[in-house]
Amino acid sequence: MAEESITVTDNRTGKQYTIPIKDGAIHAADINKIKTGPDDFGLMPYAPAFVWTASTKSKVAFIDGDKGILEYRGYPIQDLAEKSTFLETAWLLLKGELPKKDELAKFTDEVTHHTFVHENVKKLLDGFHHDAHPMGILVSTVAALSTFYPDAKNIHDPEVRWSQSVRLLAKMPTIAAWAYRHSLGLPYVHPDNELNYVQNFLHMMYRMTEQRYKPHPAIERAFDVLFILHADHEQNCSANAMRGIGSSHADPYVTMAGAAAALYGPLHGGANEEVLKMLAEIGHVDRVPRFIEKVRNKEALLMGFGHRVYKNYDPRAKIIKRIADEVFEVTGRNPLLDIALELERIALQDEYFINKKLYPNVDFYSGLIYQAMRIPVAMFPVMFAIGRTAGWLSQWNELLTDPDQKIARPRQLYIGHRERKYVAMAQR
Repeated sequence: MAEESITVTDNRTGKQYTIPIKDGAIHAADINKIKTGPDDFGLMPYAPAFVWTASTKSKVAFIDGDKGILEYRGYPIQDLAEKSTFLETAWLLLKGELPKKDELAKFTDEVTHHTFVHENVKKLLDGFHHDAHPMGILVSTVAALSTFYPDAKNIHDPEVRWSQSVRLLAKMPTIAAWAYRHSLGLPYVHPDNELNYVQNFLHMMYRMTEQRYKPHPAIERAFDVLFILHADHEQNCSANAMRGIGSSHADPYVTMAGAAAALYGPLHGGANEEVLKMLAEIGHVDRVPRFIEKVRNKEALLMGFGHRVYKNYDPRAKIIKRIADEVFEVTGRNPLLDIALELERIALQDEYFINKKLYPNVDFYSGLIYQAMRIPVAMFPVMFAIGRTAGWLSQWNELLTDPDQKIARPRQLYIGHRERKYVAMAQR
């Protein structure tokens, strides 16, 4: 069997280095041993945005972008979306294994009975301007929960970490629904412990004069699947923020607020909004060929296609496309759907897009579904955050139990001035 190592020759010195390979990677500390002399700090790998650098070992999620594979703890996302529920998937991500019947029942009961938030949270929400962005409200309110649960700072106690995980999973839908109600000037609807996770969220979102809001089963299932699809996605921007902030041993509430803030950005949680804007600008199926031509000529951007990781059809996009058909049977067909389908059809047959490996991603159809289910565009990243809570907490727990992890502190390649003399104001 071949030796698991590589041999590197430093052409500056002629010296050779044997660097071991473990788990398909080389350790940056071994690269740092390559020096030209005793005063040399050592060679550093340079990877803007960490694109080609692994900062952690993880057992939470696996992605093979070339093959279009996404797995949570080894379970294909297709199986979980078809057979599981969000809370069962959340347990899987947090615990590493699918729950037994009694474990899931207890976990569901715990989450259900932690959905209420302190009454002072209402006062906090009322302080936001009437047109405040729901995601800004969510980020601020999640951070504020830190002041209600000072015990959360005991992050090295597994039982305390579990309690906070349950609380956050339970309270995120409440905060999200109340942020939505605040934006409409509607009274807040309290959680109903007789309802399941998704039913409760929709009840808090949409209840008006009826005693209890009852969603259509297809709509309820669509939300559950969307939460599952968004639950984790390896070391993405917000997961990296969760780990980076968590590495300072901040409590989980302010840590998750930072992760949610990362998700707030249009390049992350707001990408499906850009898809809707693009489809609206195209305006009609007949205009799709012209738009494709503009993309080829770099006069327009094709939103919802391509992904940093996937170089194949995003498996989540296939699932959402199927769920979309079920939703539109209930809500009626979204007029933008025909444009989206024609755009996908042409792009998947066009050599330009095939050569660039531009396939539909999760954002391409998710915005259409949310829009059909009466979710305003400003709430899209909030919906994303509810599902991603499970993944953020899983990444956070894994970070804190990994002996290799330290406080995040990337190196830099300094390319600025050195040893300049201060010039007095009168001489400048």
